[in-house]
Amino acid sequence: MKRLQYIFIVVLMLGALAWSQTPDPSQQEKADPLQQEKADPSQQEPATNIVDHPEDRMQTPPPVTGATFPAAFAAEERSNLLEYGVAFSTAYSDNVLAGLEGHPVSDISYSIAPTIAIDATTPRLRWIGSYAPGFTFYQRTSNLNESDHNIALDFEYRLSPHVTISARDGFVKSSNVLNQPDFGGGTVSGGTAVPNFSVIPPVADRLSNSGNVDLTYQFALNGMIGASGIFTNLHYPDPSQVPGLYDSSTQAGSAFYSLRLSRMHYIGVTYQYQKLRSYPAEGVNETQTHAPLFFYTVYPTPHSSISVFGGPQYSDTVQPVVPPSNMAPETRTWTPAAGGSLGWQGRLTSFAVSYSHMVAGGGGLVGAVHMDNASSSLRRRIAKTLNGSLNASYAQNKVIGDFLGGANDGHSVSGTAEIEKLFGANLKLRLGYTRLHQTYTGVTAIAVNPDTNREFISISYNFSRPLGR
Repeated sequence: MKRLQYIFIVVLMLGALAWSQTPDPSQQEKADPLQQEKADPSQQEPATNIVDHPEDRMQTPPPVTGATFPAAFAAEERSNLLEYGVAFSTAYSDNVLAGLEGHPVSDISYSIAPTIAIDATTPRLRWIGSYAPGFTFYQRTSNLNESDHNIALDFEYRLSPHVTISARDGFVKSSNVLNQPDFGGGTVSGGTAVPNFSVIPPVADRLSNSGNVDLTYQFALNGMIGASGIFTNLHYPDPSQVPGLYDSSTQAGSAFYSLRLSRMHYIGVTYQYQKLRSYPAEGVNETQTHAPLFFYTVYPTPHSSISVFGGPQYSDTVQPVVPPSNMAPETRTWTPAAGGSLGWQGRLTSFAVSYSHMVAGGGGLVGAVHMDNASSSLRRRIAKTLNGSLNASYAQNKVIGDFLGGANDGHSVSGTAEIEKLFGANLKLRLGYTRLHQTYTGVTAIAVNPDTNREFISISYNFSRPLGR
């Protein structure tokens, strides 16, 4: 808790620096210190702030930001739009109840989801928001019928030429993780603190929320510092639907220093603190971690990046009392933490891949885990009105100090292939297939029938118009 307070103090200090950067009308004729650093003494032209120029503004490397790599093509990027529409979809799944019945139960689901999204951009502000409520019902297992909510917010504001604050949040309420519009796609991140949602139960009520806030300060032409706070929550309203899985939460804070060596090359160091909790019947299982990590990022083009990071990570785990013991077991370990990512956004192709080995939240398991996580996303324009995408992910989770002797350990492998056909400017048809395999012998909801195959078709009709018209 004290370290979270330290992070909060850092954020306040950066905020104070941001306030101090606000120009005083009485001092408008004075040159900015950063400009003095670059100005030619022989020139007598009025000074301008070099950080206001895109070529002087530093980027925030993927290892220290919670952003995901964009799945859209560079040619598709637009701003200042209001979009709205509705989507109808149906899917066949061969495993909707899994271990709850002792054998796989197949069913056909139907969904309807109106959508609304806004993208507003000014020279200093950009915010993107979307909301997709809906309803999903099942042909045979009607007790699984569920209302859905998908909310996503992405906000970035330049408090001054040197200071930027950004925030992201995503909330999902659904009975079927595989039914989400972005499952497997557009979710590849190069960050050091990635939410662990890799354990996927059969159809069951689930609420998940993940968000982060970042504050960055470019204090020199090639120097930047920043701080961030991260939180995630996972909640199962009806535990009887997911025997062996539990609610979990994560709070994390980090601070970083980044140095730009040249236009393309960045190096830096970040310190990360995490508090990871899960809530089994015996009580709260809590793990705290500390990790100084070094990173390197190169930007070969304006729309691509390659990053690596690594360093030691310390974890301290306290578990609930398990009879006949009258003391809570405790586990303390030092382990290596490392990872890397590549993101590329072309005119007709987007690609992203990442890997990380970290201590992370259990994502529904009995406690925090040593996680190996790899994910990739590829999207390609096949023809003028035809797009294709392939998404894959792998996660191996080893519960820290598992008192069940590793019974909760396991791995998840998933892949989705999709074809998207455009009919005019508003109508879109999507066809896809998802394969999911999981191995968790200690999780009843998954262990009996670990495989799921799902075929889906979706038709959506959307409108868009520029803002302010």
